[in-house]
Amino acid sequence: MAEIPFIDTHFHLHDMTRPELRYFWLEPGWIHPMLGPIPSIQSQAYRIEDYIAEIRFANVPKAIHVQAALGTPDPVDETIWLQAFADKTGYPHGIVAECHLAKPDAESVLARHARYKNVRGIRDFGEGDYLMDPAWRAGFKLLAKYRLVSCIDTRVERLGRLLDLAKTYPDVLICVDHCALPERRDPDYQKAWRKGIGELARAPNVWMKISGLGMGDNRWTLDSIRPYVLGSIEAFSPQRVVFGTNWPVDRMYSSYTDVIDAYATIIGGFTDAEQRAMFAGNAERLFRI
Repeated sequence: MAEIPFIDTHFHLHDMTRPELRYFWLEPGWIHPMLGPIPSIQSQAYRIEDYIAEIRFANVPKAIHVQAALGTPDPVDETIWLQAFADKTGYPHGIVAECHLAKPDAESVLARHARYKNVRGIRDFGEGDYLMDPAWRAGFKLLAKYRLVSCIDTRVERLGRLLDLAKTYPDVLICVDHCALPERRDPDYQKAWRKGIGELARAPNVWMKISGLGMGDNRWTLDSIRPYVLGSIEAFSPQRVVFGTNWPVDRMYSSYTDVIDAYATIIGGFTDAEQRAMFAGNAERLFRI
């Protein structure tokens, strides 16, 4: 167990039995485009009680849920479900909700999300080259009005577009999920990745979330993920990185405490203050929890 408190900035819950929610990526037979078949996590439900049971020995005083429902007619229904858990158990302390930012009703959906006290951010898997889509950008701009962080899944090849977005809307805080999803571990790819995130880090409103590294490295080791953990910190500094587990997705590749202990080992050379900032303080500041 990590000796210092760890705030998990990226975990998911689901409940396939709830009629108002849909998780098409967890439906039987659905094949993940990056991970392939994922039957081990395509269960009926993973509720807050299940998550709390897994973190009880891991020194996780706070956690942030990132939207998992996909295909739900009204994305606010997931927020209602999650806020009820938070009111009952204290977890999650922050909610990153879904809003389809390119749609005409984007602002009304954001306003409805904002009525729930634990909502802190928005994630939207837009269609096509959405980072450059004027309609999507019009919705993205509204996040500043509602003080919502934009959690974005991206890839190395899209980092230039993301930098343009960040520069265009400097009042919107952006958190890049999963270290920009590195898909390979060879030197050429790492070089391109480091160059891309180094340029992206020049935008002061962009933060890096170190999480989900098992997705691109199913048999990860300390040595295989170390370049991406330390590379993120080098680019963004210990003041603009946060950590997450991507649970229960990354449960397919390790145990919960294995992930946190690996992070703790890799950042062990930083000062105590820097380690505490990266493991907890930065998350509290970015997500206001």
